[in-house]
Amino acid sequence: MKFTDGYWLTRKGVKLSYATEVADATVADGKLTLYAPVRQVRTRGNTLNSALLTVECSSPAEGVIAVRSTHHAGKAEHGPEFALHADEAHSAAKVARDGSVLELSSGPLALRVDTEGPWQLDFVADGRVLTTAGKRGTGFAEQEGRHFALGQLSLGVGELVYGLGERFTPFTKNGQTVDIWQADGGTASEQAYKNIPFYLTNRGYGVFVRHPGNVSYEIASESVGQIQFSVEDQSIEYLVVYGPTPKEILDRFTALTGRPALPPAWSFGLWLSTSFTTDYDEETVNRFVSGMAEREIPLSVFHFDCFWMKEYQWCDFTWDPDVFPDPEGMLRRLKEDRGLRICVWINPYIGQKSPLFAEAKRLGHLVRKANGDVWQWDLWQAGMGLVDFTSPAARAWYQDKLRTLLGQGVDCFKTDFGERVPTDVVWHDGSDPQRMHNYYTQLYNEAVFEVLTEARGEGEAVLFARSATAGGQQFPVHWGGDCESTFTAMAESLRGGLSLGMSGFGFWSHDIGGFEGTPTPEVFKRWVQFGLLSSHSRLHGSNSYRVPWDYDEEAVTVTRDFTRLKHRLAPYLFEAGRQARRHGTPVMRAMVLEFPEDPGTHTLDRQYMLGGDLLVAPVFESGGEVEYYVPAGTWTHLLSGERIQGPGWRREHFGFDSLPLLARPGSVIPLGDPEQAAKGVEYAWAEGVTLRVHAPVDGTETVTELPAPDGSTAVTFRTRRDGQSVTVRAEAAPGTGLGAWQVQLAGPAGYAEPVAADGDTVTVTLPAAG
Repeated sequence: MKFTDGYWLTRKGVKLSYATEVADATVADGKLTLYAPVRQVRTRGNTLNSALLTVECSSPAEGVIAVRSTHHAGKAEHGPEFALHADEAHSAAKVARDGSVLELSSGPLALRVDTEGPWQLDFVADGRVLTTAGKRGTGFAEQEGRHFALGQLSLGVGELVYGLGERFTPFTKNGQTVDIWQADGGTASEQAYKNIPFYLTNRGYGVFVRHPGNVSYEIASESVGQIQFSVEDQSIEYLVVYGPTPKEILDRFTALTGRPALPPAWSFGLWLSTSFTTDYDEETVNRFVSGMAEREIPLSVFHFDCFWMKEYQWCDFTWDPDVFPDPEGMLRRLKEDRGLRICVWINPYIGQKSPLFAEAKRLGHLVRKANGDVWQWDLWQAGMGLVDFTSPAARAWYQDKLRTLLGQGVDCFKTDFGERVPTDVVWHDGSDPQRMHNYYTQLYNEAVFEVLTEARGEGEAVLFARSATAGGQQFPVHWGGDCESTFTAMAESLRGGLSLGMSGFGFWSHDIGGFEGTPTPEVFKRWVQFGLLSSHSRLHGSNSYRVPWDYDEEAVTVTRDFTRLKHRLAPYLFEAGRQARRHGTPVMRAMVLEFPEDPGTHTLDRQYMLGGDLLVAPVFESGGEVEYYVPAGTWTHLLSGERIQGPGWRREHFGFDSLPLLARPGSVIPLGDPEQAAKGVEYAWAEGVTLRVHAPVDGTETVTELPAPDGSTAVTFRTRRDGQSVTVRAEAAPGTGLGAWQVQLAGPAGYAEPVAADGDTVTVTLPAAG
């Protein structure tokens, strides 16, 4: 929200008050509290008839400093609040004084304030100032009876801002106004399904505004050298999170707000959907599944979208008997005969025609208005109500409906919606409706994920969720929402996914082929390439099917080949998933996340790193041309073996059998056995694995952990180059047998013939000029 009119003036009806100096400071239990008047105090009389801000500075974890500025502290707190995971090993921050300067330090990060100078909070690390809350950095605004708390932090020359959730606007947020407010706005607007009040910059730090309501950002917009954030409240709290690298920032941020769970191995395979408003029944489902098998396209999950339930009755969690008279038998056949997992669509609404509406109303499980009426509207489902997940009884009631479906053979849920949450209601636990609007999705997805974990066990729970707030990364997977079926929308989707990854989310997917409309065969095939080189892969549409033979025979070939490629990459992708679980590093990574030292990567949003070692540049242009950037070093095209020298830009043409997929210099990429990969994504990844070794540096050792589908480490490989020799040694985990494996070196003429292991060691001579 903008409060000023240019640099000099204030907008009509707005009164701005900023901290001007430190009137007093206290230190207790590692917390520094500053008392800041909003006008200069020269005489005792200046202390009258004016506000005094209370600014509390503390540290919840090493390398993190929290600042909470409060005007009036008497406001009742109704919640909800973003929970922070305490670091039990973190000792309290230290406060030291050097003359008039107070310093609160937390590991490598410190906050400094001169108690005798003008108001200024400097955040310092490694001997440099990261950012500053200066003369307009701490304050509040009043406008027509409304009260806003605000913070403002400086941006340096060339400093770029990333994150703030899954945003489809330009990847770098400089110059944008961003409102953290959940909305069902598709992928082509400034609205977002997943709004996260956290950003990071290319200067080594991130900032989390710990407020679940509407946080309004002015990012180098209202004041081009500042980023401002404001909330309609009496106080605002923000946490400065130090890196210095982007990965370290995300590590610290997700340690505070929650690490993502590791999705099951089967979820990394190909998902096929009925699509949304298409006609389908068991015969249609069998035709799709059989068609994939006949064309030798391995399928992992079949998804039933909305109309598995009867129209007007969403959600009643009951299969429509007119089209699915024997759901238990159908699911059993799909699972036993086809080896599929089953996903079904749900949402948190109960349509008035649903038999569950009257039950939920009677039990008090639906959100109500202040007068006691159930809140209802007709947007989406006629007369629908909203389940009140702040009520333990309503939560348990909803979860029981899901347990029935799990008993029928369902394995996971697509948790759609969660954004259209009213603010003119009363919540069971007394939550503030404005704060609950964004936070509702956390309660919704948490409730569903809890049931899956309870029923299937830890490591087997997975969602396909659309909405999220801070902390929602704990309940993967999330997908990008409703996009058009065009190249433009494909690029929009990637921008959103990269932005979400920069906000602490480890796993992300999108509708292959686009949702609205029907893609051309060209768009479909290019989207298949992109989709199967993503964290998770789902074929889904709105009013048309997404089976590849509906487009052309080449689409069948592309889908088969790239599904098998993803299956061969399963051990590599699952290891990237384990890194997300341990450190919050996303599987699909913006280039700046891997190469922060290379300014050429800082604005890239049409390519990404899949894990730490594979560069992917999807084709977004008709005709097959793609322009992409290659960082420094000798890269190798994983499909062709061609060597590519960086740094530099390239513009090339690719057929539908390929795209830029480059292995990083020095990387060791494990590829699973092709025969096993042709059958499915779950197999013994270590059995028959090929290690592709790319341009290792002399005298260096690369450690490659090969996971098992259960999440454990099956084998650790150590690759070392000494002169012209490359030696790879395998260390199998205790109790794990080491099967056949081989090493394949990349050379100037492409990949050399693979060399089979002799026990636990392979020694290979580098090709000429290697």
